[in-house]
Amino acid sequence: MNIEQLYTIYCQHPAVQTDTRKLKAGDIFFALKGANFNGNEFAAKALEQGAAFAVVDEAAYFTVPEKMMLVDDALEALQQLALRHRKELGIPFIAITGTNGKTTTKELVNAALSSNYKTYATVGNLNNHIGVPLTILSIQPDVEIAVIEMGANHQREIEAYCKIALPTHGIITNIGKAHLEGFGGEEGVKKAKGELYDFLRSHNGTVFVCNDYGYLVEMSKGIPHIVTYGEKEADYIGKPVADTAFLGVQVGGNSQVGFIQTQLVGAYNFPNVMAAVTVASYFKVPQSKIGPAIAAYVPSNNRSQVIKQGSNTIIMDAYNANPSSMRAAIDNFAGLQATRKVLLLGAMMELGDDSIKEHQALVDLLQRHHWDAVVLVGGDFKKVQHPYIFLEDALEAGKWLQQQQLTDTHILVKGSRSTGMERVLA
Repeated sequence: MNIEQLYTIYCQHPAVQTDTRKLKAGDIFFALKGANFNGNEFAAKALEQGAAFAVVDEAAYFTVPEKMMLVDDALEALQQLALRHRKELGIPFIAITGTNGKTTTKELVNAALSSNYKTYATVGNLNNHIGVPLTILSIQPDVEIAVIEMGANHQREIEAYCKIALPTHGIITNIGKAHLEGFGGEEGVKKAKGELYDFLRSHNGTVFVCNDYGYLVEMSKGIPHIVTYGEKEADYIGKPVADTAFLGVQVGGNSQVGFIQTQLVGAYNFPNVMAAVTVASYFKVPQSKIGPAIAAYVPSNNRSQVIKQGSNTIIMDAYNANPSSMRAAIDNFAGLQATRKVLLLGAMMELGDDSIKEHQALVDLLQRHHWDAVVLVGGDFKKVQHPYIFLEDALEAGKWLQQQQLTDTHILVKGSRSTGMERVLA
C-alpha cells in the first residue's frame, strides 16, 4: 500500500465514505468488510454513484484501475490514511473515554469550545475502529481543536485508537461496570480505559481529571500535565444544584463562570459539565461564553432526554445501560420531588458471569425506595427474585404504559441499547 499516493488522492477529494447509501459525489469509498457484508461488492456501484475513488482489498473487484487502489486490508488503509492526515494537523486533539458519560461530555466540551474556536468533534457515537479514523478524516484544515470520543469493549482498543489519533489531551470520565464480559472484569475495564492515560503519560500529554474519583487521581500519577475538577480540592470546583428535574451547577475555584442551569437530567451529569468548564477554561475560552454554551446544550438520541406528555414528565435515558449508570439513574430518580414515580427498566447486556448478580443488585436497590410502579423488561431480569412487574420486551412495556393512563407522573425509561426501551413510547 502506498499511503502517500492515497493521501495525495485524499487531499484532492477530502471526503471519505464506507456506506454507498450515504455516498456523495466526489467521496472516496473504502470497501470495508463486516460479519454480514463485503464492501468490495459495492465498489463499482460507488463509482457509478459518483465516488471519485474506491479502495478495495480483493483483486476480483479491482475492475477500474484508474479509479481504484488495491490494498491488503481496506480497514487498515483507512486507519493509516487517518494517521497520515492526523500528522498534518498541528492542533490539540482531546480524547475522551470512560464507562459512562463519554458522548455527553464530548458534546458539552464541543459546545463550550465551539463558542470561541473552530472545533470538530466525533459525530454521534462514531467512537470505534471505523468511527475514529472517519472522524479524523473529516477534520478540515481550518479546524482549531478536535474532540475525539473513544469507546472500547476489550483490551488494547483504546491503545490502538491513540496510535491513530495521537491525542495531546485526554479525559477519562469514570470507570464502572460495563462490557465486563469483554474486559474480563472491573479491573480489566480500568486497565483498558487507562490506556489513554498511558499514551499521554509517555507523550508529554495533558489530562483533565475528576478529583472526586480517587481511582482516576491514582491512575493519572506520572502524567506530565494534570488539570483537576470536582466538588473540592481541585483547580476547578463546582457544586451540583438539583432544585428541579434539570441539573444546575454552581462553578467556582479558578473559574468565574458562576451558575449554569443545564438541560441535563441528574446529578450524575455534574462531572460531565465540570469537565467542559475545565477544558474550555484551560483553552482560555472567555468565561462569559462558557456558561451560556453549556446551558444551551440539549441532549438527544435518547440520552437523558426530558419529554413532556400531557401532565407526565418522561426521562428517556434508553441509549445504553450498565450497572453503574443504572444505579446513578435510579438514585437520581429517587431524589426527585414528584407526586408519582414509575420506572420502566430494560435488562443490561455484556455482563458475562456477573449478569444475574448485577441485575439482582439493581432489584435490591429498587426495594430501598417507594415507587408507584416498576416494570422490568427482558433479559436477566427474568432470572432474579423481585416483587415487580416483568414483561418480555419493550413493546409489551409500551402497551402496559398506555393502559395505565397515568397523569401527573414522572416516568424513568432506561435500558441497554439492545432492549430498545425507547419503543415504550412508540
